[in-house]
Parts: sequence; structure tokens; C-alpha cells
Amino acid sequence: MRRARPHPAGPASGATGEMVRAGAPVNGHHVLGQVVRLPVSTWRYHWDPPHVRHIGPMAQDWWAAFEVGEDDRTICCTDANGIALVAIQALHRQVEELRSQVTALQEQAAHRQPQESDSAGPQAR
Repeated sequence: MRRARPHPAGPASGATGEMVRAGAPVNGHHVLGQVVRLPVSTWRYHWDPPHVRHIGPMAQDWWAAFEVGEDDRTICCTDANGIALVAIQALHRQVEELRSQVTALQEQAAHRQPQESDSAGPQAR
């Protein structure tokens, strides 16, 4: 089995069809709901200089929300990317649904306007 090599640009996922076992489909709307409830804050490691700040969830909160990765002590970049992509896809579906609803409402409003002005009756002169 081929092992993932360190990548000069940082951690890289070696998740290819021949390297992973089949998984299960993901409910994007459920994942999006978990993302919305996930506490996110700025923080620094004890060894970081005072000017260094990071942003993100705590690993324990991540594990409680998604149960992906090895444990509740680390957040794997592959999993963080996957969660972000699934949430973006769910948001895209919601935006498309809302666009369809807005278009339908605009069409309804356009058809009603001429009828409403016609039914107002004779205008005083």
C-alpha cells in the first residue's frame, strides 16, 4: 500500500478511490445545522507568542458535533475541508430554493398588479 508523503505546501489528503474504503452519504442540511451550532473562537496555543491568534472550534466540540477523525483531541484538515464543502453545498441548495421562491413570488406579483389597478373602479376626476 502506498503511503501519503509530506507535501511541500502542507498537509495534503491522499483520499483517492484506491486508497479509501467506501463510506456513506452525508446529509448536508444536518451537517450545516451542526456547523451553525459549533462554537468557534479565537485562541492561541500556550507556546505561541502573544501576537499569534488562531480561529476555530475546540477539538472536543468538533468531535461532539461530527464524530469524524481519530479522536476528540485533534481536527484533521481533510475532515475540516469535507465539513466545509458539505456545508457550502447545503447552503447552495438553500440559496437555489430561495431564488426559485423569489422568482415565483415576483411572477405572482407581476400578474396581480394590472388586475388590482383595473378592479379599483372609476377614478374621480
